Amino acid sequence: MRHALTEKIVRIKIERGLHWSELAALAPGLSKEYVTAALLGQMPLKAEPAQAIGHHLGLSEFEIKLLQEPPYRGSLPTAVPTDPLIYRFYELVAVYGTTFKALIHEEFGDGIMSAIDFRMDLQREPDPAGDRVSISMSGKFLPYKTY
Repeated sequence: MRHALTEKIVRIKIERGLHWSELAALAPGLSKEYVTAALLGQMPLKAEPAQAIGHHLGLSEFEIKLLQEPPYRGSLPTAVPTDPLIYRFYELVAVYGTTFKALIHEEFGDGIMSAIDFRMDLQREPDPAGDRVSISMSGKFLPYKTY
């Protein structure tokens, strides 16, 4: 059901020539990154933003409620992504994952960076040699507990 709703949202967005940032503007206090993730089926929305965006898109009451349900996250179609852009993130982790791990453990200790208590900001960074993609990710450090 959720996958079909995601497809419907993307279809409406394309048909109406909308941008993710426009839809995010209907949810004050939420980032464009979070709202986009929610509308692509990876995060739930609270009732008020779900209703505002849902009504703007012409969704049914059931679909608006479905936007509020915790989704099945991490639902890529293959274990190794085949989409070139998404694959570059996989490649980034394959190449730099051990560096991330070593530096986080050295700086913070034995633990992980949370993807639950998490923020992300994606911006265009002008550059004379070609614009760059700037992504800032901030996750709470969660130490492993001893017992």
